[in-house]
Amino acid sequence: MGSGFDSLSPSMKIFSGRSNINLAQGICEYLGQPLGKLEINEFSDGELSVLFKENIRNEDVFIIQSTNPPTTNIWELLLILDAAKRASAKSVVAVIPYFGYGRQDRKDRPRAPISSRMFLDVISAVGVNRIVSMDLHSAQIQGFANVPFDHLYSRIALFDKLNQLNLDESSGVVLAPDVGSAKMSQAYAKTLGVGFALIDKRRPKPNQAKVVNLIGDLKDKKVLIIDDMIDTAGTTCNAAEAAINNGAISVTAVATHPVLSGPAIQRLSESKIDKVIVCDTIEIPQNKKFEKLEIMSVAHVFGESIKRIVDGTSLSSMFK
Repeated sequence: MGSGFDSLSPSMKIFSGRSNINLAQGICEYLGQPLGKLEINEFSDGELSVLFKENIRNEDVFIIQSTNPPTTNIWELLLILDAAKRASAKSVVAVIPYFGYGRQDRKDRPRAPISSRMFLDVISAVGVNRIVSMDLHSAQIQGFANVPFDHLYSRIALFDKLNQLNLDESSGVVLAPDVGSAKMSQAYAKTLGVGFALIDKRRPKPNQAKVVNLIGDLKDKKVLIIDDMIDTAGTTCNAAEAAINNGAISVTAVATHPVLSGPAIQRLSESKIDKVIVCDTIEIPQNKKFEKLEIMSVAHVFGESIKRIVDGTSLSSMFK
C-alpha cells in the first residue's frame, strides 16, 4: 500500500513497541520509511529493558504502541517515551491506536480514580510533545492532556467497505447498541444514506448489558451494529439478537477496536451475526481469529496523519 510520495524528512523516525508490529510496518510502508531499530527485552522477574539501537538526537520521533492488554503495554510505552526524551530527540509523539482505560473517564463511584486522566498525566510527565489516537471511547479525554492530542477516525477505512454493501434507507439500518454509541452510529447512517435505530441498554455490572427498549424499525432490513469497540461482545450480541427478533434479515457488526476479551470469541461465533468487521488498531492473535471476522487496516490513516504532522498541514480536513 504505497503513498505516492517520497520519503519524509530525514529528521523523522518511526519506532514501535511490541503491541502491534504489523500495524507499525503498514504505517512505515505507507510513508516509505523504515521502521526504526528498538530493542525490548524482558528480564526473568518481569522487568523491561528498552534501548534505541540507532541515533535519534534532534530527530522527530514517533512511537507506535497500542495499550491492549494495558498493564504491560502501557508501561512499555512509558519506558520507550522516556528513553526517546533522554536520547535528545527533538520531539516525541506517542501514537496510541487503541487508548486503554478510555472507558474510565469520570468518577462514577465514591473513592474511584479517573484512570484515563491519570494515564495521560503520566504520559505528559514523561515529556511527550503530542499524542495521536483513534476513535476514543469518550472524545472529552482529549481535554485531560496537557499537550496537543489528535483524535483520528476509522471511518475513512470503514466507509469504503460498508459502501460495497449497497444499502439505502429502504434496505439498511445502522443500529446503535447503546446511547453512548448513538452519535457515531448517526454519523455512519447519514453518510451511508440508511436508517437509524437505537437500543436503550442497562448495565447492572461491568461487562454485562441487558437490552431494555429498541427505538426504530428493523423489519426486513439489513442491520449494521456500529460501535467504537467490541470487548466481551455482550452488548454487540444482545443487539444482534434484538435486531433479529425485531425482523432484521441480516446483522453485520462493525467496530474500530477488537478488544475481544473473555467470552467474546465464543459469543460472536455462536451469535446471529453474519459478519464482524474490525480494524487493526489491536493486533489479533491467530487463536482469536474466527470465520466471521474481517480485519480492515487503518495504517494509511495513521500514516497520512503522521505525514501531515511533519508537514504542518491540517489533520481535520482528512475527515471532511
